[in-house]
Amino acid sequence: MSRKPLGETLWFIPDGYIPPKSSGEMESHESICVLNTGESDAKLLITIYFEDRQPIEDIEEVVPGLRTRHIRTSLMRKGDEKIPLGVPYAIKVESDIPVIVQYSRLDTTQAENALMSILGYPIRL
Repeated sequence: MSRKPLGETLWFIPDGYIPPKSSGEMESHESICVLNTGESDAKLLITIYFEDRQPIEDIEEVVPGLRTRHIRTSLMRKGDEKIPLGVPYAIKVESDIPVIVQYSRLDTTQAENALMSILGYPIRL
């Protein structure tokens, strides 16, 4: 029996920010968490938008079929371009098949760590 992929093919996350400093042993970081419930690999194109510069477009990522993947935003690259620390940004995730997108931030800038996790904003095409 074939599994139909669930979710949407276009997602937005308006609030991104990688803290420039961390305290303690854990590093502050953010992840785009993608669930692929379909049997085929999901091919993603990610765009990063900034307040004062051109976006970084078409960052390619793959989420295997019937898997989840946590994509650390600080590790994403398009050539030599990467997301700078301490700069607000927003994310667009496009997928060739429906997926579910969540966003998580671990802020360790203080001794009292904070974890935030939200679903992305899906757009039905």
